Amino acid sequence: MAVMAAMTKVLVAGDDGPARPLEGLDALREALANGLRLWVDLDTAADAHEAEEVLADVFRFHPLTVEDALTPQPNPPKLDEHDHYIFIVFHALGAYEPFGEVATQEVCLYLGQRYVVSCHHGPLPALEGIRQRCLEDGLPLRRGPEWLLHAILDRLVDDYLPCIDDMEDALDRLEAEALAGVRAGLLERVLRLRGNALRLRRLLVPQRELLARLSRPEFPALVRPEANIYFRDIYDHLVRTEYLIEALRDLTDSALNTYLSVVSNRLNEVMKVLTAVATIFLPLTLISGIYGMNFAHRVWPPFESGWGFPAVVGTMAALGIGMLLFFRRRGWL
Repeated sequence: MAVMAAMTKVLVAGDDGPARPLEGLDALREALANGLRLWVDLDTAADAHEAEEVLADVFRFHPLTVEDALTPQPNPPKLDEHDHYIFIVFHALGAYEPFGEVATQEVCLYLGQRYVVSCHHGPLPALEGIRQRCLEDGLPLRRGPEWLLHAILDRLVDDYLPCIDDMEDALDRLEAEALAGVRAGLLERVLRLRGNALRLRRLLVPQRELLARLSRPEFPALVRPEANIYFRDIYDHLVRTEYLIEALRDLTDSALNTYLSVVSNRLNEVMKVLTAVATIFLPLTLISGIYGMNFAHRVWPPFESGWGFPAVVGTMAALGIGMLLFFRRRGWL
């Protein structure tokens, strides 16, 4: 009897009562042959060989879908229809650190008439709450595979909102720092937030279309009509999340413009001071240049006089002080 690894979790549910776990590939084959409601959760990073055996040999899924489920490289979100099941690629959000890069985790889902198979590369904490609920009262697996699929997708979509809220809070702090004149690493953090918003939008658009298909009676053999409206609810959540991301993109552009405006204003202040200093020294340089020419005759004040040099220096100092006072009175300095 083949024994499944600890990272392969199988639940079976009847018409009433809580779900119960199954052990062994033979028990899985028997439950599948008997038409029991199944949820098979596979961690492909823990045991790729067993995951391939379950997907290819037990369920006999299409090789291209098995390849997508087993590869660690991310695939774009999509929904593919096959003869007796649909294959979904969805992206869950990982833990988000302020000003860090958004980490996503691909989740591949198979929906059949009597089963749901979920595949992910590494642990996925978002599914643990659903699994515990199934073990306690059998729901949502007991109602049908489409309800379990709804619970999984709803949980994954709900994780987007806390991440967006954290990004908005981080953006508010960046705007405050920009107005306060803090410049160290500010531009890098603003651009990272903007990149995160763009990445989330690229994920949400195809996932929104995916859920739009599930909310329509496009798969009547797999999704009962009474379940369509619940997928529509998830679709509405994604639309609202997309609006929030668009607003976040606009806010990042605003924060970037605020930062650039502050930098430009500071540069203008510096240039104003340097221009005033250069303007003050311009006539002084002219006087010193004329008086320093190598002509001994017809130069006033005369070189030989004892008061000539102090008189020129005094004139230059008075002229410089006068120009400085004039600039300060006009508010240019």
